[in-house]
Amino acid sequence: MAYVDFLSVIHKSTTRDYLARVNDLEFPKAKAAELAKKWDFDYWDGDRRVNYGGYRYDGRWAKVAKAMADHYGIKPGDKILDIGCGKGFLIYDFTQVVPGVEVQGIDISSYAIENVVDGVKDRVQVGHANKLPYADNEFDLVFSINTFHNLHAYDLDAALREMERVGKSHKYICVESYRNEVEKANLLYWQVTCEAFNTPEEWSWWFKQTGYTGDHSFIYFE
Repeated sequence: MAYVDFLSVIHKSTTRDYLARVNDLEFPKAKAAELAKKWDFDYWDGDRRVNYGGYRYDGRWAKVAKAMADHYGIKPGDKILDIGCGKGFLIYDFTQVVPGVEVQGIDISSYAIENVVDGVKDRVQVGHANKLPYADNEFDLVFSINTFHNLHAYDLDAALREMERVGKSHKYICVESYRNEVEKANLLYWQVTCEAFNTPEEWSWWFKQTGYTGDHSFIYFE
């Protein structure tokens, strides 16, 4: 298991007003969270004060796909799974970076799967991370980005074990975390779907507890 950062290049490109997120009059934090946790239109394509404010393909994930493909030596014919694939942007970019790679995606959001990017519509399905509909050791690379921190403890335990089960070799997780009280407050202010609020040390405990052997990185709200 190693710490490998593929996401900072995207995460740090976004400007965030944490206090405005909490104090908005039309979408106060509790209302925004209630809407976001439906994983429907409001979460993906509704008002930015709820979540993404329009999650559209713009190619920004290509650099992440390239970095991951290079790091893990992904080649044509390899099988890749994205747990929490959303609209499929990253797995689509994998097909562009490594032509011939076989991709699969799964997400809890029916809306995301119905609006998945062209090119991978037949490679995605609705499902939960706690019970993956795939065989043992089926994938050469399994990854999950910004998904597992949205799970309650009982689902997180099962999901980490499932990820380990279906991954044959390479695995990678990126989740939200915090190292100090400032980052903890910012995370609480900004998030609308997080259920697992863990320090890096606590995440390491979860990985050991569930037998997860893959790589990981953390998103911090500095």
